[in-house]
Amino acid sequence: MAKQVDTTYGEALFSLAVDEGRVDELYEEVLALIPILHENEDLMKLLTHPHIDMDKKKEVVEASFKGRISDDLTGMMILLTEKEHGSEIIHVFEYFLRRVKKHKNIGLALVTSAVPLSSAQKASIEMKLIETTSYKSVDVAYRVDPSLIGGLTIRIDDRVVDSSIKTRLHTMSHELSRK
Repeated sequence: MAKQVDTTYGEALFSLAVDEGRVDELYEEVLALIPILHENEDLMKLLTHPHIDMDKKKEVVEASFKGRISDDLTGMMILLTEKEHGSEIIHVFEYFLRRVKKHKNIGLALVTSAVPLSSAQKASIEMKLIETTSYKSVDVAYRVDPSLIGGLTIRIDDRVVDSSIKTRLHTMSHELSRK
């Protein structure tokens, strides 16, 4: 059910943004709003609490956000709360961000390395990802996992490139045990 909620409402928000020519504006607003929602656990608990009156929940959303964010985003939060999907607000907005990135042909990648990478290494990886994919640009998240021993794993969409020493050792061990 949760998957349907974020897709349905996220797609509706995206369609609205495209129809009104406000993709960039709403993208920037949502980008700024998500960390605020993550940090404010009490607000999210209030919006999902079954014993708090729906009118009170709507009042809290309006008092907290009306005039600070666009009416469209405030309205989306109220609508999700009314439909008892308050717990999905962040997921809907995250879906919207992913949808905008897809629309703008921006790839999302996760690069995991055994040690922190230098700025030059990161720039090289990002350049290589752009060259080897059809994306105009790539948003890359970097993570350090010492268990890799060396090398990298790169996840972009549903593809994984694993050049880690950990995987190479595992593969060699598996092949040797089969002989």
